[in-house]
Amino acid sequence: MSKEMGNIYSVEGKLPLKTAIPLGLQHVMAMFVGNLTPLLIITGACGIGSGSELQIALLQNAMLIAGVVTLVQLFTIGPVGARLPIIMGTSSGFIGVSRSIATVMGGGIVAYSAIMAASFIGGLFETVLGSFLKPLRRFFPSVVTGTVVLSIGLSLIAVGVASFAGGSGVADYGSLENLFVGFVVLIVIIALKHGTKGMLSVSSILFGIIVGYIVVAIMAQILPTTITNPETGEVVTKAWVLNWAKVKDAAWFSIPRPLYLLKDAATGETVKLVFSPKAIAPMLIMFIVTAVETVGDISGITEGGLGREATDKELSGGVMCDGLGSSLAALFGVLPNTSFSQNVGLVAMTKVVNLYALSMGAIFLILCGLFPKLAAIVSIMPQPVLGGAAVMMFSSIVVSGIQLVTKWPVTARNVTIISVALGLGYGLGANADALAKLPEFISLIFGGSGIVPAACVAILLNIILPKSKEDEKAEQEAEA
Repeated sequence: MSKEMGNIYSVEGKLPLKTAIPLGLQHVMAMFVGNLTPLLIITGACGIGSGSELQIALLQNAMLIAGVVTLVQLFTIGPVGARLPIIMGTSSGFIGVSRSIATVMGGGIVAYSAIMAASFIGGLFETVLGSFLKPLRRFFPSVVTGTVVLSIGLSLIAVGVASFAGGSGVADYGSLENLFVGFVVLIVIIALKHGTKGMLSVSSILFGIIVGYIVVAIMAQILPTTITNPETGEVVTKAWVLNWAKVKDAAWFSIPRPLYLLKDAATGETVKLVFSPKAIAPMLIMFIVTAVETVGDISGITEGGLGREATDKELSGGVMCDGLGSSLAALFGVLPNTSFSQNVGLVAMTKVVNLYALSMGAIFLILCGLFPKLAAIVSIMPQPVLGGAAVMMFSSIVVSGIQLVTKWPVTARNVTIISVALGLGYGLGANADALAKLPEFISLIFGGSGIVPAACVAILLNIILPKSKEDEKAEQEAEA
């Protein structure tokens, strides 16, 4: 292995720009759409018009903040940051609670301002929680963190398959064209990953996506690009089509503005922090939840990319960065910023852990925040193209979880913890309707992805179930 290739698999290794840039770009490709989607959903829930000046400004800020907070996570400021290959972005985990707050607060700018204020307070709360993480570490042995990582991977696989088929809710979901594009991207990635060496191999995700762009551009020249929605009768564009008009309409340069300089052009209202207990209380609970998920993400990164468990300092710094990054995001009108599980899968698959390479991705996100036309080129990525890469990346997270839970000998106690956590915890989360008769806050926290209930069940069982002599002996042998 050459020295340069060795540095790619080293956290602190030095790389030339020609190597670092493509490695960083493929991380941006993996998370770009997911970074913007939560904002689109919540601004819509608050009645902020689609395509409005305010919404566009918030999306621009989302890219800038993701880049800045990622740099802090990569290189740290004091105790803040894990100094691990972690990409930060707008969390989709807060969509449910934010929509609930929007309803309670009556929608509009006031509701959005209340969400931002609650996010600001919640971020500070998570920062404090992160600083006290070391004494709590005993509640997160590898059987618990491995179960959390497993549930993260399992929850994302369904998302990846949905993108592979065109994206949930589209008129041509599961069409032959969408599946063809997804398979082409997946086949290219596998071929480059295992059929080549050097940069082509480690950048297989990026080149697979580029091939996807080329394929759909050719398809648009020879196939119909619209379809009639069978439910509404409306003629809509197919999921695999590139929307070049979005690139044409985007501005060349724009300076991001903080929250207090933003206002809704339709109402003339200025966006400012509105502190409401009705918004802050549920948001604080969600920040506890996201701290647990971040512990899982960091554990997945270190196990999948570095072949070891995360240290107390890494876990604490990573969670603190989540918190402070979310508070900073709120000051720019952006939903909480947390570690992106999608990129955990990318690290697990490629084994590329070089901080300098990932910093190129962070810098590209900042540039997207300054040059909207550049951001538009990435944002028009068709869902089947993303899905072709996502299916393999997300499955890699599951493999990392398996590696973690089998780090210690799989005793009867550990089998029970994993089985019940995934069966009951993840099962309930993935079937949110099972919680429909319970209070709304329970379904908001435990419904949806399955990550939170699986984590809670695993932590609880690890505390309750007594350790046998076999368990104690297995732990001693693993630590020896």
